[in-house]
Amino acid sequence: MKFPHRRQFFHLAVGVAALPAVSRVARAQTYPTRPVRMIVPLTAGSAADILARQLATKMSESWGQPVVVENRPGAGTTMGTDAVAKAAPDGHTLLINSAAFAASSAIYSKLPYDPIKDLVPISQVATAPVIVVAAPSLGARSIKDLVELGKRKPGEFSFGSAGVGSSTHFAGEQFKLAAGLNAVHVPYKGSAEALLDTMTGRIQYSLSPILPAMPFVTEGKLIALAVTTAQRSPMLQQVPTVGEAGLPGFDYQDWWGVFAPAGTPPGVVDKIGKEIVRVLQFADIQNQLLAQGAEARPSLPTEFANFVRTKIDAAREVAASANIRAN
Repeated sequence: MKFPHRRQFFHLAVGVAALPAVSRVARAQTYPTRPVRMIVPLTAGSAADILARQLATKMSESWGQPVVVENRPGAGTTMGTDAVAKAAPDGHTLLINSAAFAASSAIYSKLPYDPIKDLVPISQVATAPVIVVAAPSLGARSIKDLVELGKRKPGEFSFGSAGVGSSTHFAGEQFKLAAGLNAVHVPYKGSAEALLDTMTGRIQYSLSPILPAMPFVTEGKLIALAVTTAQRSPMLQQVPTVGEAGLPGFDYQDWWGVFAPAGTPPGVVDKIGKEIVRVLQFADIQNQLLAQGAEARPSLPTEFANFVRTKIDAAREVAASANIRAN
């Protein structure tokens, strides 16, 4: 048997060593090779679901492969998230989650996945403020008024949210801590129910996404006291931020982003990330987001990874301070 010459052997060895890198590049160039599933761990009609369908339509047109949105709600978004964490790491199963991703990491004592190690953040998609509203009959015309009224009646104030662990719940608890308010949290099955009870005076104030609150604010049935983000909302330029209204530095934002299973090739992650950036530049997508009270906010994978870690840490701090636990 003849062995290859040393020089030939060296070239063969280099070639074999380069094969994984070449195959990774090839996978990125050919991706996607089949339909892509975009799992939404929230119900149909939720903000995450609407965003996913907007992205999926444009991605399908660009890639020549269907991008199919699949709703898998349950257990504070952990069921759908776990399905993606355990999927094949080839980019054909993606997750679009909300601020609930950080909240679930804070309120569940044990998750079936590691939120940092088992998923790769690809890009943030959008952000939106939460709005603080009260009924005119309460007599609060500003955040300052609300806080003063609440401090005069410690333990008698209550606020509504869309449920335990929701972004509106965390925004409300963060607001309570910053304002030094002693208010009882009342969880509802959704923002609509909380807003109705705020209007009737069953609870004193609510935190809500902008869109469901807007009709009541426009009709004068609710007063928009402030938005929770550091900047004012383009939809409500006349409404101050919580920071402007007396709690400097306050910032809570609802957010959405795309993840893939850990181990997804970097080239594939990069290709998906660039596609998200491309899609979010379309004027119709930006207008649709603005109509929902949100703004496009694409980011690099490293930026989004840092953002997610920061939000998980912040959620854990609020959950510990407010003693928030999953039911």
